[in-house]
Amino acid sequence: MASTGRSMLLSLLLFAVTLSLLEMYRAKFASSELMTIAGGFICSLLFLLLLTFIGNYQEASGDRTGWGAVVVAQLVALIVAGTVHRVCITTCFLFSAGLLYEVDKLSGMILARSESKVRRH
Repeated sequence: MASTGRSMLLSLLLFAVTLSLLEMYRAKFASSELMTIAGGFICSLLFLLLLTFIGNYQEASGDRTGWGAVVVAQLVALIVAGTVHRVCITTCFLFSAGLLYEVDKLSGMILARSESKVRRH
């Protein structure tokens, strides 16, 4: 499994590359309905990458990650989506909610698995 520092660096790098490409092709994403929805999805991926970065940073510094990280990452993703198209804001929010649900479910499964290993030994 990747270390906290490596995961933090990789998520920040992917965030910067994705943000750069999204802003470079902003006009293309605003050109049609389907591309606008795709722009919202890419902004929700920015949300996930930034949430990963913030969570790893807080874990490395010894803080507990909470809803503050989610709110900050969501606000940044929605602001970026607003620079592409107004509809991207809505689709970004909806896709981000779905991604957050899946991340929470996955986190719960991993936590339950690690707790069962601790109890067994």
